[in-house]
Amino acid sequence: MDGFVDVLGSDALAPGGMTGVEAHGKTVLLARVDDDFYATQARCPHMGGNLLKGTLEGSVVTCPLHASQFDVTDGSVVRWTDWTGVLEAVGDALRHPRPLTTYEVRVEAGRVMIGAEKPSADAE
Repeated sequence: MDGFVDVLGSDALAPGGMTGVEAHGKTVLLARVDDDFYATQARCPHMGGNLLKGTLEGSVVTCPLHASQFDVTDGSVVRWTDWTGVLEAVGDALRHPRPLTTYEVRVEAGRVMIGAEKPSADAE
């Protein structure tokens, strides 16, 4: 079926919610922003925090470890950490900001389907 995987009923996730689903052999974060669904990697690229244990406000997911923030609509970095000063400089040097991997998503017959990885937000 053209690389899309059926992962969830669209009514199973309320607007403003997020959940983990299995797609393409990976755990993927599925978020619902208003009536639209977005899928990203479930681990923070900063220090590997589980984004599913973080918070979603609007389209921004915040990592529970170091407060890194990402826009789930395109994976872009909103804030790399909540560190400041020297800690921020060292953190950026050791692990430079990287966007989340995002996936194609579509809804068909009330089912959410996840497809292939999208190009990185940095590649655009």
